Amino acid sequence: MTPLLSALFIFALRLADMTLDTLRVLFMMRGRKLTAGLIGFAQATIFVIAISQVLSQLGNVWNIVGYSSGFAAGVIVGMVIEERMALGFGQMRIISSSRGQAVATALRAAGYAVTEIPGRGKDGMVNVLLVTARRKEVDHVQSLVLAADESAFITIEEVRPLWRGFYRA
Repeated sequence: MTPLLSALFIFALRLADMTLDTLRVLFMMRGRKLTAGLIGFAQATIFVIAISQVLSQLGNVWNIVGYSSGFAAGVIVGMVIEERMALGFGQMRIISSSRGQAVATALRAAGYAVTEIPGRGKDGMVNVLLVTARRKEVDHVQSLVLAADESAFITIEEVRPLWRGFYRA
């Protein structure tokens, strides 16, 4: 195999390996044991093939470049795939200084459960609204919030629902 073809082969292996690694970690964080295990099996197999190619031809600097660049590209590709899959749930924290009730009403009308908490901000009383939604729906929830209160402050964090409560189907 020519040095450049070997490097491209290693790049492709590392791209696949690191894409799978990124997805495996994300599935682990979401508690999906079997999926994470199966991805880990495939990832380890690909890694062994890639590293053996690099170690068998240490004099070929292109193999090292292919290995390193495949690693970097695989991380990016894995993150892009995960963003598109949008698995899991996000909890949105919405802080509204003046239109909290209107935001809550709009969200409930769209079928989302909303928990309202009174709070005190820098400039006085605020409404803090908590909404748990599928990650695929986060953009829709955000658009509903901003339509009701364009100055609302919104944060989101990933959550793992355990039991009970209401989740929009």
